[in-house]
Amino acid sequence: MIHKLVKVVIVQLALSIVTSVWISPNIVIGATTPTPEAAEFTPASQLQAQSAFESPVLAGKVADPPSTAVHPKVVFQINQAADASTILRFVSNYLIAEPTAEVAVVGYAGGVDFMLKGANDTTGKPYAEQLQALAIKGVHFKVCSNTLKSRSLTADAVVPQATVVPGAVNEIIRLQTKEGYAYFRH
Repeated sequence: MIHKLVKVVIVQLALSIVTSVWISPNIVIGATTPTPEAAEFTPASQLQAQSAFESPVLAGKVADPPSTAVHPKVVFQINQAADASTILRFVSNYLIAEPTAEVAVVGYAGGVDFMLKGANDTTGKPYAEQLQALAIKGVHFKVCSNTLKSRSLTADAVVPQATVVPGAVNEIIRLQTKEGYAYFRH
């Protein structure tokens, strides 16, 4: 019976540790008040009373993780040609709401078609014009080299507003894990 009780306490303590990390990586387990680091992310007025075995809890709210970015960063994935106009519209609308955002559009498979020279939308308008307008706003367009190779194309087939990356999947993961980009897929 005692062994079961000890196991239950250990599991509850482990869960308490795991769930407290989202507020701050510097929470002191067993503290009855949050550390200064936790208080920075969690206003004292929102903290509920806690015992020595409870992690800090917000009063009905979820804390936002600390942001190290001065402005948001988003990577938009595209892998179907039919989604090009939609993605470009999403990027344009996003930049209206977040004009200082860093935006990357990473394409692979059919998602590179609109970034190839001579590509036009369904109305016959060249995609290059739309890409140029967004590139002026700082949007980075990236084409998967693996896709180009599978089609026997080279970087010469890509519009000047886009760059070729070794692999789209690797680039998306790199942007998320190394540069803090949020991920959007339509």
